Amino acid sequence: MPPRPTNKGKTPPPEETFEEAAYLKSLGEKQKLVSIKLNGGEVVRGWIEYYDRNMLRLTRDGAPNLFIYKTEILYIAEGEITTPRVRRPRTVKAASEGPVAPLTPESSGTE
Repeated sequence: MPPRPTNKGKTPPPEETFEEAAYLKSLGEKQKLVSIKLNGGEVVRGWIEYYDRNMLRLTRDGAPNLFIYKTEILYIAEGEITTPRVRRPRTVKAASEGPVAPLTPESSGTE
């Protein structure tokens, strides 16, 4: 049996990419509408005015501004979060006048 290759030379991926701050900064500068889904399932909408290491401030139109701890955020999406539509099975209505005769050249009036 041949020896198994080892991964001693590979380094694991980093825990932090340090791209979060740049992304939040770009969203705040553009005042881009975001939807934030919280751990409890609630979705809040607005734009990110301020952020730091532990929290962010969400500015909203017609509602109070929120300070949200990052540990309470499930995810942030640009724009509106749309809920997926539930697909209903299609129903076919039965013909109410009985069976349908096949179309033949004699019955269609064409020769």
